[in-house]
Amino acid sequence: MKKRKRRYWGTILTETNRAVVSIQKCENNDVKSAVFHAIKGSGFKIGTNIHTVAIKLNLCYYWDSSTGETTDKRVVSAVIDYIREYGDPGIKIKLVEADATSMKTRYSFKILGYDGFARGKNVELFNLSDDEFQTFTIEAKGKKIPIPIPLTMLHSDLIVNIPKLKVPRRVPLTCAMKNLFGAIQNPIKAKYHPYLHEVIANINGIMKPDLVIVDGLVALGKHPYKMNVIIAGTNSLSVDWVAAKIVGCRNPRKIGYIKLAEEKGFGDTDVKIVGEDIDRLTSIFPSINISWFNLKWKLQLKGIKFYTRITGDIIPPVLGDL
Repeated sequence: MKKRKRRYWGTILTETNRAVVSIQKCENNDVKSAVFHAIKGSGFKIGTNIHTVAIKLNLCYYWDSSTGETTDKRVVSAVIDYIREYGDPGIKIKLVEADATSMKTRYSFKILGYDGFARGKNVELFNLSDDEFQTFTIEAKGKKIPIPIPLTMLHSDLIVNIPKLKVPRRVPLTCAMKNLFGAIQNPIKAKYHPYLHEVIANINGIMKPDLVIVDGLVALGKHPYKMNVIIAGTNSLSVDWVAAKIVGCRNPRKIGYIKLAEEKGFGDTDVKIVGEDIDRLTSIFPSINISWFNLKWKLQLKGIKFYTRITGDIIPPVLGDL
């Protein structure tokens, strides 16, 4: 595969040297207009000689987008339309995702309707776990950790990251940076959990999307909530800084991988927000007490393990890995 020549790395800056993150409300269920306005507000422009595009989805197990867990196909459709409208004719677009410890991408594509969607939009579905890869070694907690990065995420002419806005277990935010963790070629991602923040931060210094589009149509906090927003930016750290504020994190540096990425210079946290009022979004997001949530989860998991020791039953891998 031909080595990728990057046109730029990192954040588009304004005249005041601040990163721009655009937040657009989706009016009257017009997702395409919201995505187009958000992209334009971010300052992103497609460069010339773009022939290959990789769009990283956020597919979490086999849950529908109505749960707030997975990327809404309407957002993906709008991004494809934007690329084709403003990019070169004949551009080749791949929708990409990788296998996870408890998810097979080929089944996720089929169950979530991406097979028919891809045919209708004339794009390719691609499993990053089947890709060739380059191994990068990072240091975490005194150990050297090899990370296989798919070549598609290194060599495509344009990389678009489409994460969800959600608060999961283990980390207080899943958005742009965490979605790239899902692009690691190795399906057994649970092996990286002891070094999760270090791995997330470091891979965001390796994989650097040109455009981030956050699907906030249905966000996930304490419960799924129709926020009807699209967030766009050109740097994953800058976008996550804003996303962290929206989900109720007053100091995003308290999130380990954000703090590490900022220290490593992987993006700008001096962010200019355009569009929707972030305070309004913070007030309506169904926030969750992460510490209490994690404590309850640990107690529940201990109870399950105790039950299995007594009965001889088996803990599902999805539970044992978390």
